[in-house]
Amino acid sequence: MSGGNFKIINSVLITGCSRGIGLRLVRELAHSNNRPATIIATARQPSTALQQLSKTHPGLHIVTLDVSSEQGISSASEEVQSIVGDTGLNCLINNAAIGFSTNISTVTPESMMTMFQVNAVAPLFITKAFMPLLQAAAARSSGMGIHRAAVINMSSVLGSITLNCGDGAKYKNYAYGTSKAALNMVTRCLAADLKSSGILCMSLHPGWVKTDMGGPNVSEHVHIRRVRQEQGRAYIDTRWC
Repeated sequence: MSGGNFKIINSVLITGCSRGIGLRLVRELAHSNNRPATIIATARQPSTALQQLSKTHPGLHIVTLDVSSEQGISSASEEVQSIVGDTGLNCLINNAAIGFSTNISTVTPESMMTMFQVNAVAPLFITKAFMPLLQAAAARSSGMGIHRAAVINMSSVLGSITLNCGDGAKYKNYAYGTSKAALNMVTRCLAADLKSSGILCMSLHPGWVKTDMGGPNVSEHVHIRRVRQEQGRAYIDTRWC
């Protein structure tokens, strides 16, 4: 992310940071010369790697958050309020998610509901809890973008109804794909509701990357270079390695 200018924002919060994409985002931001002043990394059980990062990078705060717990979300929002103060929160990245394979033979009501709760319901209610902080940040600037206030929901191409045909339908994952389709609708509803407050809302497909969730069969790793903003839209630039 060395090419991205995150100095344009004061604070960013990322959920699901113990491993995978969340941990990599935190690491890249923490090492960037153009990092935001405040990086808030949340996790249900902060990993050793995340804790080590916080010890060597001032301004990196770890907040415990179980995204499936209403009380946990409420407590986390209060803790974040004490960190960011009156300046509010510029960027919320709802990254925390779960995923495991479910086809027509293996899918169960429990797997459907578990993934729906974590992958679609939780991002909505986390955003609701942090709305006052996002609105406080938005009130300090103008335009639309991460420089003001933004909610970025980590979705997946597997949630695309349009692409779930032909070759795109070969990979069956009932619970995960349905939960990400629901997340896309949550994002669209949020975008409509929060536009008047100056809060940008978007879904993002990070690609198939070699993480615990992505599995070992990915042929390439993705290296996140930067998040940039153009004409009110946020983009994540990547390179393959």
